[in-house]
Amino acid sequence: MSIRHGLLALLERGPRYGSQLRTEFESRTGSTWPLNVGQVYTTLSRLERDGLVVQDDEDDQGHALYAITDDGRTELRNWFETPVDRNNPPRDELAIKLAMAVGAPGVDIRAVIQSQRHHTLKAMQDYTRLKAQSLSDVPSNRDEVAWLLVLEQLIFQAEAEARWLDHCETRLVRLAEAAATEPVPEARTTGRAASRTARPRSRH
Repeated sequence: MSIRHGLLALLERGPRYGSQLRTEFESRTGSTWPLNVGQVYTTLSRLERDGLVVQDDEDDQGHALYAITDDGRTELRNWFETPVDRNNPPRDELAIKLAMAVGAPGVDIRAVIQSQRHHTLKAMQDYTRLKAQSLSDVPSNRDEVAWLLVLEQLIFQAEAEARWLDHCETRLVRLAEAAATEPVPEARTTGRAASRTARPRSRH
């Protein structure tokens, strides 16, 4: 998740202060990616350093307001127009875990898969329940629509993960069946033992 671009998108709607940005960010994403105020202000400092935002006076309560610059708007437009790069996908902990579990001594990888599948299906059920609650009333503002989009992405992601886990288990079953049917290789002898076996001594 690009926090810097998310904050720029919120600032394009007008100047805001740090905790206000955090609240709006979490509202827009349904608290899927919670932020702390320190993280927000650290990101704002970097945006200010890069000339993408500037401090824009204070509000009536003395909060320092930040405003997007023209360079910030250009950066934001480029972000919206550029596809998300899939050439360097983020590291997925589950994929790494299963890759390391294959052949690891003392690890029942099928148990690992079954445990994860149970968790994934429960998460998918929870997301689906939230979606049903969200659709009980027609979304009335942009934050509700944005949260619905994020929620549906989580549902699709969980569905894909469940299918992938099924695929992994099927592949492991086939691998185990293939290994069970392979003939056990005969023991090979080497060195002097092999020489004595190949050439029996002659008697005089």
